[in-house]
Amino acid sequence: MTEPIYVETHVRAPLDRVWELTQDTDLHPRWDARFSRITPVEELAGGGYRFRYELRLPLHTLAGTGTSLGERHRPDGTRTSALRFTTPDRLSPLGPGRGYWRYVPTADGVTFVTGYDYAPGWGSLLDRLVLRRVVGWLTAWSFDRLRIWAETGTEPERWPLASVLAVWRPDRPRASRCRRAPLRTADRADPPTRDARGAAHGPRPPGTRRRPRTDPAPSVMDDAPATLDQLEAP
Repeated sequence: MTEPIYVETHVRAPLDRVWELTQDTDLHPRWDARFSRITPVEELAGGGYRFRYELRLPLHTLAGTGTSLGERHRPDGTRTSALRFTTPDRLSPLGPGRGYWRYVPTADGVTFVTGYDYAPGWGSLLDRLVLRRVVGWLTAWSFDRLRIWAETGTEPERWPLASVLAVWRPDRPRASRCRRAPLRTADRADPPTRDARGAAHGPRPPGTRRRPRTDPAPSVMDDAPATLDQLEAP
């Protein structure tokens, strides 16, 4: 069984700014390399909206539809956004899927998390060996490009996908700065820090060894908001 995709980054910017850059359908495709265009189609009776998305490739444009429902005001101060998507395009490596964004305010910014899963469009073997790894990497790279935009004001067009080859530029977006698996319960008690490369890690006192892990690793979709089950089909 393949694992859902999980990406987590810490953005040192106001919550409202991160919300704006991720919820505005004109701004979202500018930092997220998984989309070239997102166009709202209609509001949903149960809340949220239906949209059409495109990803322009050199020889083909992938297109599909989705539904999204955001929670801007929650008792715990966090925000969420639920998503469902599908496509009739047989050339798409991603079939129908569902996922979420979670915004967790911190003392110096926002922890921004996504978890999502999808039916493989090109078969489970190719998805498990290659495609899911690529999609996960692209998500993480896009999240770091978002972080740079929110923290420094550097617009994402400054960092096209080809900038991954600019290894001499330490300020370029890097997928490795993002966490790719949810923390276990014991680890969540420690606030994350960043190493010299900017990657987030839980602190460990000098001279101590990491304790054996006995608690089970959490499932990515366990953290999905309840609105995901209430969301209309795309």
